[in-house]
Amino acid sequence: MRSNRRAFVSKLSLSALGLFFTKKSNAQSQDIVNNDASSNKGPIFVSTWKHGVQANKEALRILKEGGSGLDAVEYGVRIIEADPDNTSVGMGGLPDRTGKVTLDACIMGPDGNCGAVCMLEDIKHPISVARMVMENTEHVMLASAGAREFALNMGFKKENLLTKKSKKLWKEWKETAAYKPIVNVENHDTIGMLAMDANGDIFGSCTTSGLAYKKRGRIGDSPIIGAGLFIDNEVGGAVATGLGESIIKVAGAAIIVELMRHGYSPLEACKEAINRIKSKEDVSNIQVGFLAMNKGGEVGSASIHKGFNYAYTINDETTLVDSHYLSK
Repeated sequence: MRSNRRAFVSKLSLSALGLFFTKKSNAQSQDIVNNDASSNKGPIFVSTWKHGVQANKEALRILKEGGSGLDAVEYGVRIIEADPDNTSVGMGGLPDRTGKVTLDACIMGPDGNCGAVCMLEDIKHPISVARMVMENTEHVMLASAGAREFALNMGFKKENLLTKKSKKLWKEWKETAAYKPIVNVENHDTIGMLAMDANGDIFGSCTTSGLAYKKRGRIGDSPIIGAGLFIDNEVGGAVATGLGESIIKVAGAAIIVELMRHGYSPLEACKEAINRIKSKEDVSNIQVGFLAMNKGGEVGSASIHKGFNYAYTINDETTLVDSHYLSK
């Protein structure tokens, strides 16, 4: 039961922010609803894109073998980070314009603690470094050479992340140097994962190699708490994928969680975040997708264009779900 103080603060927030939140849509919801009548608890896993199927299965295995929810969202996405054939996450990620593979990641637990790394080089598992930042430092984020030094000091192995496949693709790109940041089903970036454990606690992780052939030093939304990932264990969680600049401008994940706090379903909250992006810029050549889960175990997703999908796992069954999209 919420405290009187929390009820008061919530009421005050609704009054103060009345102009900030648009009216909730009355359109029929397409949320995935947890119909377990016994409880609203997990385990439930959702992850962005087709590679989320494999990540969810690994996360569920970790949980079944006694791991924590934080272990599950870390080791679930590590599977994708270690895949050299995946050109948008971890080992094998497409490099920046100078040929350097730089990785971003963040992780967040139900207690509000979080950790992140950005522009990390030579370390295959940025999500695990992000967790160590959370658990072993007084900081939230470490960047670039400092993040690399921290990782090496914590025992991580230095590795060459530029595979032959990615190097070949980079050299081919250099012939024209055409920069097309649209992210779609053929060029999807990021894996973001949300998990609810048997206690009903929510965890999240997000990891990427960022946009292919980005400018040296570019950081997207994935390592930014409140943009690429946000968890509030009283409300739910959200993750983002797509063009990070657009996601950062609307504080995507955080605004979705806040909308859910004020009564929006996960789907409607994701749609509202997409509409805010559409109201600020031309979205004809960019893609953004949001994925959210509330405290009741309901799941929803929305993207700008058709093509975004996510993996949904409950009761040992995993389904690949096509996201709702707003540009017809």
